[in-house]
Formats: sequence, structure tokens, C-alpha cells
Amino acid sequence: MASDSGHDDAQYLAGSTVRVAILRALDRKPRRPASLTDAVDATRTTVQRILAGFRERRWVVKRDGAYHVTPTGERVHDAYENLLSEIDRADRFGRFAAGLERAGAEFPAEGLETGELTAATDRDPLAALDRLVELIRTIRGSDVRAVSPIVTTQYNEAAAAALDAGAEIELIIDREVLETSITEFGPATDRALSDEGATVYVSPDPIEYGLFRYDDVACVVSYDGHNNPRCVFESTDRTVVRWADERFEALSETAAPLSAVVQEPSASRE
Repeated sequence: MASDSGHDDAQYLAGSTVRVAILRALDRKPRRPASLTDAVDATRTTVQRILAGFRERRWVVKRDGAYHVTPTGERVHDAYENLLSEIDRADRFGRFAAGLERAGAEFPAEGLETGELTAATDRDPLAALDRLVELIRTIRGSDVRAVSPIVTTQYNEAAAAALDAGAEIELIIDREVLETSITEFGPATDRALSDEGATVYVSPDPIEYGLFRYDDVACVVSYDGHNNPRCVFESTDRTVVRWADERFEALSETAAPLSAVVQEPSASRE
């Protein structure tokens, strides 16, 4: 169990972005106070006060006018950076899991520890979409099984490139996606009907998450309430792969071939 002093020191460091910036700067190389003032954009008085706090905690020592991180300071720095990484990971994986839970996908919780996650951020809102398109484009001659709650130009172009490269694609969509495909992406719909490498099924129920299976890889995509892809989770873990295959089979049991559905009046082109 951590001591009270350890908690106080952690609170001291986390309580100021300038303290963190100074410890990071010193972890890279020894610096004099004037150099730190320029590096972290703080006043000399603030830098001197923080350095005094670091020396009191034995995180730094002063030699020849420059401040050096001690082994204790290095451990504090590394532990703090690891904590920030874990918090970021927990946030991203938490958003992914929440999206699947909202969709009722029953994703195995133990599978979260087995893969890599690409998550959209405010700085890069298209990160998840770009990663999924990249994966589809790189398929060469593989059998692909996919489920998608949306249709986009990027998806269609990537799928066309995969088909041209010899991939065999089985895709499950829902009726809303079908209607969008017919009205907005006619040529892609025509190819889905005529290309022997493409087999498309239409689910009678709304689909709220995505799957992408090829070789020994399972990719799971979670979406926000506006059907924007937010997270792409990639794993080769058997539990995740088996779950993805079972979900695909369950959806395909109630889905109908695209050719049968487009003949219905509700799916006719206007």
C-alpha cells in the first residue's frame, strides 16, 4: 500500500502542468534554470520554486549549476508517464466497450486485453474510418466477412479495390444501408449484385456495430449515436475471433440475399 507521503508527492506533481513539463525536460537532459524557463514557458521564480520542491523530494540534484534527474526522479517520471498512458488507454477502450454495449453486441470483456485500438479523437476525428479503409484496401486474395451499419464512398472504393485484387467478400448490411446504397451509390450496388466475388445479405433488423474478418484477424468497429465510426479494435485472440464468427453467423441466419431484397417494392429505385 502506498504511503501518505507517496500520495502527497503524486498530488504535488500532477497538480501543475509546469511541474510535469520541468520533470520531462530534465529527464531528457540536465538543464540550468534559465534554460528551463525558456523550455517550459514559465517565470524564473516559478522554475526556481519547483526545482526547490524537486530537490526536497530528491527527484533532482544540482551539479555545476545544472539540475540533473536522480534515479528516484527517473522512476517518478516513468511512473507518471505510464499512468497517463494507462488512463488514456482506459478512456479509449472504455468508449469502445460502451459503444458495443449500447449496440447489445455482448463483446467478451476479456478480449479487451488482447488487441490494438484505433480511436477517433477531437484532433483526428477520422482516425477510425481511415484505419478501417486502410485494412480493407490491403486485402489481397483473402476471404472477408464483414458487417456494416453504414455505407460511405470510402468503404465502397476500398471494397472495390479489394475485389479487384481477388478478395472474396461476404457482407451483411441492414435495410437502411441498402436504401442509401440504392439511392446514393447505384454503381456500387450494381457491382454487389453482379460481381461473383461479392455476396451481400440484408438483415431485417438494424445493425449498430461493425465486423471485419479476414485470415486470423478480427476487427470490431464501434459507432457513436450518429453512426460515425469511433473505434476500430483489431485482435487475433481466439476468444475475439470466435465471438466475431458467431456474431456473423447469427446475423446471417436471419438475413436475406441482396438480389431477393432489391426486388421488393420498398427497395425499388425511384
